[in-house]
Amino acid sequence: MLLRTFGWSFAVTAIGLAFAGWMWGWTAFGVVLILSILEISLSFDNAVVNAGILKKMNAFWQKIFLTIGILIAVFGMRLIFPVVIVALSAKLGPIEAVRLAANQPERYEQIVTDAHPSIAAFGGAFLLMIFLDFILEDREHKWLGFIERPLAKLGKVDLLSITVGLIVIVLVSTTLATNAVLHGGEHADKSATVLLSGVLGLITYLVVNGLSSHFENKIEEEEEAEEKAEAEAKAQGKEVSAVGLAGKAAFFLFLYLEVLDASFSFDGVIGAFAITNDIFLMALGLGIGAMYVRSLTVYLVRQGTLDDYVYLEHGAHYAIGALATLLLISIQIHLNEIVTGLIGVVLIAASFWSSVRRNKRIEAETGHRPHVGDKDEAPSQV
Repeated sequence: MLLRTFGWSFAVTAIGLAFAGWMWGWTAFGVVLILSILEISLSFDNAVVNAGILKKMNAFWQKIFLTIGILIAVFGMRLIFPVVIVALSAKLGPIEAVRLAANQPERYEQIVTDAHPSIAAFGGAFLLMIFLDFILEDREHKWLGFIERPLAKLGKVDLLSITVGLIVIVLVSTTLATNAVLHGGEHADKSATVLLSGVLGLITYLVVNGLSSHFENKIEEEEEAEEKAEAEAKAQGKEVSAVGLAGKAAFFLFLYLEVLDASFSFDGVIGAFAITNDIFLMALGLGIGAMYVRSLTVYLVRQGTLDDYVYLEHGAHYAIGALATLLLISIQIHLNEIVTGLIGVVLIAASFWSSVRRNKRIEAETGHRPHVGDKDEAPSQV
């Protein structure tokens, strides 16, 4: 079961890492490995969410999502999107950006480094909004209760996350951006650029999040329509065709999953700029990670149950918050890429360890393995 589900992911990992090491050396091998781990860490909750929605779809739509969907995820978001970011930031055409990266790496590095303040501001703002919307919501399970409980109370204030996001953007643009680091260690005032990029990152998040909410509402409407039609058919003693209704619901589920998957992959792509500016290594590492997200989704669907390590989602979002902070700091201070990448891995490992401790505690107290819906009897901490 494990080999059949993860076989392609293992094969792609071996080929990708071998190719990176052969083409660019051990440093590239390490960068691709870290990017892969980072993508898997940030996207674990993506696989869980995908599995919860995917199991509602029939076999045809599941196959569509797991084939066409993975092509969009790997080639669209992980390969094309980084090129678009670089092209827009450096004011180059996409083809010119790719040619420059392949033929003039030193010139490309200079352009990307000089464009880093705007990339970091855009990505930092986007990631920060994901983290704020998560941490300011009152959730059933709390990993670091002493942090999450008071923030959940503050989260009841309308538009607080947007307000905090805008304040952070203004502060960064008026402090760190006034002495932004450029190629060769030079510094320049990038206040206006960082302010604009940060606001655009916030707007992008609001648009993506709004589309996801829209499709989610469509799903709920379709499910309500199905239940009403079935009730009316039963009352009249008629048979109701589930194929058409399931088809419409599945279509909206598919659209919702694509938007949701894009939003999850977007934070991985943006976060990758904290590790490397090389779009080829970025695409390779994130592509490997995307394969594992697909395999995890398939595994969870085939098992018929969702993962019960309830703090993993918390760990992933804390990693997103850490990456957002590091991206914004990197506008003025150069940070070691290895350390930046490992922070997310450490947070995921800590949340996994806390989940295991929680499961063992509940099993010892109740005599049965805990389920996703089981509540914690005491505050959980790392």
